[in-house]
Amino acid sequence: MCIRTGMFNPEETKYANGVVVDIPYPTDDVRLLIKAAVDAVDRIYRPGFKYSKAEVMLLNLCKPGEYTDDLFATSQPSESTRVMTVLDEINVRWGRGTLRSASVPSNPAWGMRREMMSQSYTTKLDQLWAVACK
Repeated sequence: MCIRTGMFNPEETKYANGVVVDIPYPTDDVRLLIKAAVDAVDRIYRPGFKYSKAEVMLLNLCKPGEYTDDLFATSQPSESTRVMTVLDEINVRWGRGTLRSASVPSNPAWGMRREMMSQSYTTKLDQLWAVACK
């Protein structure tokens, strides 16, 4: 996880920091991932700065069953897998976001800045270019 202040205002104090959090075993448990992210923010956040960017990078991703456990390593508890499966099934049945982590507001007051966002030509038909031949 990385955070930084703006780069272009010379009058603002600059700050950037990042941290890598190792998770002890491959997981799809959102609760563990959120805890790791919050712990990372607690380690690098400093009050008093005007932050402009935050990055979360997930490394070494693999599909379930593709990872070979170490004989002596801790693996994801089966209860965790069952809880996440039930959460996913409820969200599929009743709609995305029906159940979510309490740390995620349903309507956050912040949002991604979209003034310079690229067009979605490959995913939105209304943004395709029209071509006329003469």
